[in-house]
Amino acid sequence: MEKKRYPAEVLDITIQKLNSDGYGYARHIHPPDRGSNGKSLHIHVTNVVVGDVVRVTIDNAKGRGKAFVEYDELLKPGPSRNLAVPTDKLVPGGTPLQYMHYKDQLTYKMDMVKDYLAEKKFDTSLVKPIIGMDEPNRYRNKMEFTFGSNGELGLFQQGNFRRVIDLEDSILAPKMMIEVKQIVSEWQHHHQLPGYDKIEQEGLLRNLLLRYSFALDELMVVIYATKEPAELELAVNDLVDRLTKQFANLVSLQWIEHASATERVQADATYVLHGRDYMNDELNGFRYRIWPDTFFQANPIQAEKLVELALEMADVNKDMRVLDLFCGVGTFSLPLAERSKELAGIEIVENSILSARRNATDNGLDNTYFVVSDARQGLIDLKETWGFPDLLVLDPPRSGAGGKVMRSIARFGTDKVVYISCSPKSLADDLTWLRDFGYELITVQPVDQFPHTTHVECVVVLEKRNEL
Repeated sequence: MEKKRYPAEVLDITIQKLNSDGYGYARHIHPPDRGSNGKSLHIHVTNVVVGDVVRVTIDNAKGRGKAFVEYDELLKPGPSRNLAVPTDKLVPGGTPLQYMHYKDQLTYKMDMVKDYLAEKKFDTSLVKPIIGMDEPNRYRNKMEFTFGSNGELGLFQQGNFRRVIDLEDSILAPKMMIEVKQIVSEWQHHHQLPGYDKIEQEGLLRNLLLRYSFALDELMVVIYATKEPAELELAVNDLVDRLTKQFANLVSLQWIEHASATERVQADATYVLHGRDYMNDELNGFRYRIWPDTFFQANPIQAEKLVELALEMADVNKDMRVLDLFCGVGTFSLPLAERSKELAGIEIVENSILSARRNATDNGLDNTYFVVSDARQGLIDLKETWGFPDLLVLDPPRSGAGGKVMRSIARFGTDKVVYISCSPKSLADDLTWLRDFGYELITVQPVDQFPHTTHVECVVVLEKRNEL
């Protein structure tokens, strides 16, 4: 039997809180029906702040327990709303906090760190005040735009990966990247090149990847498409001409063929249209080679602070041997190696280890040892191949290291662990495992690596308690 559908309702609601994804929350209770208690409706709203009073339209309002919606009208702004940010334009999902004053964003993130740690019974007085940015706009050195099926070139709407919002500007991107995006968009429309339709799995242009080095003024532009450039020679030559005339600092223009239906930005074949297949960037005085698929810190200003904090809090010196777990291309490894006696790095992605070795050589470091391995097996093998470190540093992905890896770290038994986290939830989960093995939480330093997003980084120090 088909469920009964109820009429849509227009509701005026007050946003009570923001969740960890940046959705505003309000609870509406329907009037009691035939003597029963009123049914609750949990409403999640995009692009709001706590205290906002908004009007929303809920389809099938009495027939559902929750709803995710955009608001129809802002009736009254909450105290933390930044009224300088327009409310009449669609905003993509990457920046749900941009409507909030920056000082309130920092408070929101600080509270999030403390709440997740408190859930696991950690002492939140160990959390230091969050380190924000002096200028929290246009800080990203990497942007990935998506071509929509209707001629858009922009970012996905929050919670809707089928809708691409065409961007005129972005609070995250340097002006140069916006200029590149506009030129590419004009080029696409001039040659009537179709964007890729994910539903129908047809079309040509999929993604536009931009990288820029603030330190070295080098620009990389990468087009992901379903065909090779030889099939579009006239249009491709025009793209090269437009970009090279406008940007003298364009050191890499690439066309990457990606014909499969998979979502992941990947390469079937790579064609260098101008310059070389990589660019250079610099962080904390070290130079790195960056390819299109290289994982590299996206906010160089705050990344340098993260590295300096890790070095300072670890108290690294020339007598120490250091292990960098999840080392990537060496963002933390190279500064650690410079200040220590020896450094070992473990990373499961082979290309990252090749880059780490090359980056160490390029920067004149000869005291590094990088190995391709998953974290657990790498820890087992390291004692045989390299020895035992005085300090273990880990910078796992957003999902965290996980219980198995954390137990392996605990059994490995270094006296001090420095954990660099990009998710307070997975951080709190991971730390419980070390606590169970006798490690004590010493300090937590939050850093706002990505203003206007819900993400927050932390540098955490733990020490192993001496057994009596």
